[in-house]
Amino acid sequence: MSTSSRSSDAANEQDAFIGLGAGAHADDALLLDTHSLTIREDSITITASSSSISDEKITLHDILWARAYISETGGAIQITHAKRLSKRLARPTTLSIPFSESDLDKADGWVERLLSRAYEGSHQAKRLKVLVNPHGGPGTAAKIYENEIEPILVAANCSVDVELTQYAKHAVKIAQELDIEAYDAIVCISGDGIPHEVFNGLGKRPDALKALRSIAVCQLPGGSGNGMCWSFTGTDAPSLAAIALVKGKRTHFDLVSVTQGDERILSFLSQSVGIVAELDLGTENLRWMGSARFTVGFLQRVAKETVYPAKVYVKLAIEKEDIRRHASTVREPPSLDAAGHVGLPPLQYGSIKDEIPEDWLAESHPKLGNFYCGNMICMSKDLHFFPAARPNDGHMDLAIVDGNVGRLKSVNVMLGAETGKHFDLPELNYRKVLAYRFIPKDQKDGYISIDGEKIAFAPFQAEIHHGLGMSLSMRANVYEGPILS
Repeated sequence: MSTSSRSSDAANEQDAFIGLGAGAHADDALLLDTHSLTIREDSITITASSSSISDEKITLHDILWARAYISETGGAIQITHAKRLSKRLARPTTLSIPFSESDLDKADGWVERLLSRAYEGSHQAKRLKVLVNPHGGPGTAAKIYENEIEPILVAANCSVDVELTQYAKHAVKIAQELDIEAYDAIVCISGDGIPHEVFNGLGKRPDALKALRSIAVCQLPGGSGNGMCWSFTGTDAPSLAAIALVKGKRTHFDLVSVTQGDERILSFLSQSVGIVAELDLGTENLRWMGSARFTVGFLQRVAKETVYPAKVYVKLAIEKEDIRRHASTVREPPSLDAAGHVGLPPLQYGSIKDEIPEDWLAESHPKLGNFYCGNMICMSKDLHFFPAARPNDGHMDLAIVDGNVGRLKSVNVMLGAETGKHFDLPELNYRKVLAYRFIPKDQKDGYISIDGEKIAFAPFQAEIHHGLGMSLSMRANVYEGPILS
C-alpha cells in the first residue's frame, strides 16, 4: 500500500470517528501483524494474533497516555494506563505493541483518536502547580504525593511544578503571586486548609475575578478532611483521585463570602457552629489519627449537651419541601464580561456591619445544637450532608438542628442527609439559601469553623457567589456521592 493510500485511509477513519455523536458506540479497530486494537465506547480491547499472549481490556478512564514511535528496533504503540492493584491503589503500567514502520500513519491516527476518547471533555497533558502541605493530616502528605500521586501525574504527561508550603498562609502568598496563564490548575495535596488559603490568595489579587474563574483549584488527599476531593473525585484514595483529576472536566462551582468585623473571607466548603464545628476544630490534637479523629472526637463529645444560643437571619431561596424538585437545577454562572469588574464581586447583601435586609427571615435558636451551611456535597469521608447540592446551582445548603433533640440524635439527623431521609425528619430545618447572618447569644466562647479554619466566636454573615470558583470534576456540573434524582 502506498503512503498516499495509507494517509487517505487514515483520513477516512478519522472522518468516520468524528461523525460519531456523543455517547455513540464507537468501534475503531487498528489491525497490525501481531495485534488488533479496538476502541469501544468505554474501553479498548487489545487482541493478540498469537494464542500464547493474553488479550487485554482497559477502560478509557484508566488510559493515561499513548504514543506511536519508531526506534532502532522498529515501530511500537506505547499505551500507559493505570493498573488497579487493589480497591484503593493503582499504578501506571505500559504496554508496547509492535507495528511495521509502513503503518506509522495509521498508528498515529489511532493513538490520536484513543487520546481524544480517553480525555473526552477534558484537556490533555495538564499544566499543574502542585502545593504539598508536609504537615497535612497525619503528616504524610509528601510521602503520599511521591508514592501514589506523582507517578499518575507524570504518566499522564502532565507538566508538574511542585512546591512544599513552608508556613501558615504560605499558599495565600503563592496564589496571590502566581502566573495564572502558566497553569491549568493548582493542585493541593493537603487537607481543606491549603485550598482555603489558595482561594483567599486568588481573591486578594487585583484580577481576582479572572483568576478565580479561570484557573482550576483542586484537592488530592493529604489531610484528614478532604471534603473537596471527595466532592469532585468521589474518593480519598490518592492514586484513584489523581486519575480522576487528570481526566477532570472544568467545572464552575459556587464560592461564599464570609464577613466578620472588617474581614472578608472566601469559603469553598462550609461554615459551621456546634457539634460539627467541634468535631472539626476541637480535635486538632488528634490530627495524627487522620479521618479517625472525627469519630473519636464525636465519641468524646456525645455525652455533653452543650448548646449554642443564637439569632439567625436568612435570605431564603428554596424551602425544604421544594428542594427535591430543584435537585437537578443547574444555572449558568454570569459571564466575565457581564460582571463589569475585575476584583472580587461586590457584596449583594452588604457585610456584617450593614443593616439586615427587610426581606430576611429572623429566627431565634436559644438551644441551637448544630448549624451547618455548605456548598459541596460532603465535608469528609463520613459526612455526606447534602445530596441535593450542585456545583453551581447558586445556593447554599443550610441545616439547623436545635440542641433539645440531644447530641446523638443531632448527628444522626445530619447523617440522614446521605440517603435523603432528612426530608422526613422534622428535627432538621433544611433549606437552600442565598445569604444568612449568624449572631451568637449568651455565650462568651465556642467554635465557628470556615472550611475547617477557626474564626472568632462573633457574629458573621455569608452570601453565595454563583459560579465564582473553578475546579476539575469527574462529571461536568455534578458532585460525586449520593445524588438525589
